[in-house]
Amino acid sequence: MATPERSRPHPAPEEGVRHGRLSARPVAVPPQHAEPLVPGLHRLGGRALLYVPSARGPGPSSLAVVLHGAGGAAEEALEWLLPQAEESGVLLLAPQAVSATWDMIVGGYGADVSRVDAALEEVFSRAAVGLDGVAVAGFSDGASYALSLGLANGDLFHAVLAFSPGFMAPMIRHGRPRIFVSHGVSDRVLPIDECSRRLVPELRESGYEVTYEEFRGGHQVPPQTAAAAVRWWISQRPGHSTGDVSPG
Repeated sequence: MATPERSRPHPAPEEGVRHGRLSARPVAVPPQHAEPLVPGLHRLGGRALLYVPSARGPGPSSLAVVLHGAGGAAEEALEWLLPQAEESGVLLLAPQAVSATWDMIVGGYGADVSRVDAALEEVFSRAAVGLDGVAVAGFSDGASYALSLGLANGDLFHAVLAFSPGFMAPMIRHGRPRIFVSHGVSDRVLPIDECSRRLVPELRESGYEVTYEEFRGGHQVPPQTAAAAVRWWISQRPGHSTGDVSPG
């Protein structure tokens, strides 16, 4: 049998981790010797967590990389989208930052890009993931990182879900991912006027398709907002299918 084609070419060598570029790519069918993924929580290398929902349909899965906020943990990042993942059959991958927050924010792209890339490679080696079924999501500092990685890796991430982002700083841009942004009008940590109300127009002026929601509340991810974001992502996926993690 021929080797399954990858979704897109890998980045050029000069577009490496220092530019925020990820090299991992999903494959239609993982290797035959891959260890099956059973439903539940899996601990991967680099302190990353992978959640596999119990309800899954046939075919390749959708996968969301979820990024925690400053001082947070991978476990917390999973909690925001766990109910939606279980309902929709979506895989959740939650990496843990090397430092208290993500590398871009504390000195430049590097260690965390490599850590996210390694976690993605591990998932792709064990699960069939849709070629257009990978999204990146995050809250607070994690949302800023999700926007930055998403714009730099739009040839990997089909969508970006940014909950209360502060800024974005992609060094390079590839592709045109769809973007969902939400922000609380009473946010005192990352004030909405200085953050999302500035970022969203910039994104739209740059040609990105952005869905934007404001909600009554502060620095948080309301359950209804998380549910709306996942519905937005899944409903617009080509084929509108959540898929299966069977390694085939």
